[in-house]
Amino acid sequence: MTDPRAGKYLTFKLGKEEFGIPVLKVKEIMGVQDITSVPGTPSHLKGVLNLRGKIIPVVDLRLKFSFPDTPFTEQTCIIVVQIVQEGDQSMIGLIVDGVSEVLTIAAADIEDPPDFGEGVETPFVLGIAKFKGSVKILLKIEDVLTLQELRGLSSLVH
Repeated sequence: MTDPRAGKYLTFKLGKEEFGIPVLKVKEIMGVQDITSVPGTPSHLKGVLNLRGKIIPVVDLRLKFSFPDTPFTEQTCIIVVQIVQEGDQSMIGLIVDGVSEVLTIAAADIEDPPDFGEGVETPFVLGIAKFKGSVKILLKIEDVLTLQELRGLSSLVH
């Protein structure tokens, strides 16, 4: 039986950590654009941007994952991903420190996320990949934002 987690991943950096998301979910990668902030949203929801006439929500993954906030650099970019939730397709922008590369990760190189004990939830971690001596955290991108957060965002853009 093949591991559904095996395949091609776009890897990116947040601080010193490397993360990966399935390439099939990635629609495009762009430099940081003008983001319109929306009052009353959590700090990791940076706001919305106009992508060729479509308004998409933008999430700062650094803040979502409780990394220290840092100024954007020339490497900072937005990965636009397509997610499906409750049968609806939507796009969100993810602000990351920089895109690394596309890797093909074999099933044998992916382990289940560790159990950090009671009270520690990591629902958006698909697995941990070992690749050439380094570790990449593979994300289940649909679960990075809670359903409630996504509903709140979609109410902003519809």
